[in-house]
Amino acid sequence: MKSIIIEKLDEVQITDRKIKSWPIWEKETSRFDWEYDSDEECYILDGEVTIEIDEGKVLIKAGDFVTFRKGLKCVWDIKTPIKKYYNFK
Repeated sequence: MKSIIIEKLDEVQITDRKIKSWPIWEKETSRFDWEYDSDEECYILDGEVTIEIDEGKVLIKAGDFVTFRKGLKCVWDIKTPIKKYYNFK
């Protein structure tokens, strides 16, 4: 199972999943370690971040719908301030 899944959603899918009712998280340009204790889904509204994992680096940017799997240990390297809707499963 992949630890990071990136998808592109259209407006119908965004509406069907009720993404715009989820909380919003924002973070300035920074770098930090993170570990997921549950699955997280998020829809990136603004910004760009490189997620560093054992398998390499994953670029995430505005318009991406991302699932981070429980147990993932990574480094967030935020290149431009990030803003996202998020939901823990």
